[in-house]
Amino acid sequence: MPLIKSEAFLRIVSPAIAGLALIALWEGFCRAHQIPSYLFPAPSAIAESLVTDAPSLLRALWVTMRVSLIAFALATILGTLIAFAFVQSKVIERAFLPYAVVLQVTPIVAIAPLIIILVKDTQIALVICATIIAIFPIIANTILGLRSVDHGLTNLFTLNKANRLQTLVRLRIPSALPYFFGGLRISSGLALIGAVVAEFVAGTGGRSAGLAYEILQAGFQLAIPRMFAALFLITVAGIVLFVAMASLSRLALGEWHESEVAPET
Repeated sequence: MPLIKSEAFLRIVSPAIAGLALIALWEGFCRAHQIPSYLFPAPSAIAESLVTDAPSLLRALWVTMRVSLIAFALATILGTLIAFAFVQSKVIERAFLPYAVVLQVTPIVAIAPLIIILVKDTQIALVICATIIAIFPIIANTILGLRSVDHGLTNLFTLNKANRLQTLVRLRIPSALPYFFGGLRISSGLALIGAVVAEFVAGTGGRSAGLAYEILQAGFQLAIPRMFAALFLITVAGIVLFVAMASLSRLALGEWHESEVAPET
């Protein structure tokens, strides 16, 4: 029991205390030096902007999150299918894996304008951009997991005359799950980053404007507290996505895999 309390303290309470101390220092520094909010806002000014501009910021947050979640779902489905295809056929992997790597290493800001021009619907273009950024960790981690199978277990399945489908479903997929969920944790954040970057490039306004547009507008208007408020919402959204994927991993693996099973005391 004391160990559980200690782990809870280290995981939740200590980061919260450190964060509150940092915010207090930030607030005190801004007040002591009377720094104007249009240069570097104090946390109190950011909190005030979060309250006063809540309707527009929350609407923009929903737009960004909608693009991120759709892109994340597409990246998960497509990335998993591509990984299975690569593992099942060396020919397919050697033919198409280099192009997946090319997409990963190409800066999205370089190809986003082209995608936005070619795709007439801006929201679809944003989803495509975010999917391109988020898909590679799913592919790479799933391939690694499907191939990280104990050779002894593989030989056991072979001795018991298990066919290729049985080996895949009963051995390779369970072995790949920890790697797959690791890919989800990375990909969820990348989908959000991709959505924000694509919004910066697209510069969409109106009711379809996301948080990136709010940041741009706040910068033009020198409404720096509003800019920091939008950045804060992006950060919170990223943390929520990561925690959700970590919780999903713990739910799926917590009872049987050593990566999630708590050590016995």
